[in-house]
Amino acid sequence: MYEWHRLIQIVADEIDERIKHHDDEALTLQFLSKKLGYSEFHTTRRFKELSGMLLRDYIRLRRLAFALIEVRDTKAGFLDIAVKYGFGSHEAFTRAFKTAYGITPKSYRKNPLPVVLRTKINTFDRYILGIGEIGMVKSTEDVKVYFITMEAHSFLHVKNYESNGYFDFWEKQAKFPGQDCDTVCGLLDSIKGKLDGKDNVIGKYSGQIMAHIYEDGGKIAEAYGVRLPANYRGIIPPPMQIITVPEKEYIVFEHGPFNYEEESDTVGEKLQAAIDTFDFSKTDYTLDMEPGRIAYFHFVPESFEKRIQPVINKNRLKN
Repeated sequence: MYEWHRLIQIVADEIDERIKHHDDEALTLQFLSKKLGYSEFHTTRRFKELSGMLLRDYIRLRRLAFALIEVRDTKAGFLDIAVKYGFGSHEAFTRAFKTAYGITPKSYRKNPLPVVLRTKINTFDRYILGIGEIGMVKSTEDVKVYFITMEAHSFLHVKNYESNGYFDFWEKQAKFPGQDCDTVCGLLDSIKGKLDGKDNVIGKYSGQIMAHIYEDGGKIAEAYGVRLPANYRGIIPPPMQIITVPEKEYIVFEHGPFNYEEESDTVGEKLQAAIDTFDFSKTDYTLDMEPGRIAYFHFVPESFEKRIQPVINKNRLKN
């Protein structure tokens, strides 16, 4: 079972690379199945089993996701974008774009509403599959701890009061129509102006973060979303909501780059140990879990993993 998850992941990775390099000859079932060493029929069947969709449909939607970013962020002609991403004509591109997103490229460029992009499938995630890290620890960076003042911002998100952790969060969200991981992350991918990550990166959930939102009555909501400028006035797509987060102080526990498959558990344990043993008595700060405060969990293995917790200066508590 795991072997086919790994092989289909190779196909998904290959598709994105070929789209980026505009290599249409390699974006065929014949090429991709040959790369795996299996028949076209077997590759197609396995791909649908693991992704829930036909290979040709997945390729088309990934092409459109890349094309949408160019429609949104460049002044390139629609015909040039169409040809660049494998569409034979302006008309064919427009039809496909409107079918996927409910809006024409011309209208979208004028008013880029949030739409659900086809995120890159991830069939071989060791943690989703329940096999954890390999255990070959390579990173050598220790956890850095520092205080920051985070500028005022908006947080666009979905939230859940019953979940416990990332995977449980999405398992519970999937029970609500339109709140599954692919839909929510696809919407967030299409929103421009994120304060974390890059707007033109699709399929890696760039700029998307988990959070704990402290609310009245001691309630804590797990949330997933993006930080946006405080003056964000864009459309808030259902079922999301947005809150304004004022400029406040935080403590950051940060681990440097690491290999997700080989070290994720280890890095998590290091960060948690640093959090559990941190001595606030030697600082001017203490944790602040008053209503309205937010703790962020920023996970980008190729760059860092951060646990960002709200704090308050002890002198303010005395006043």
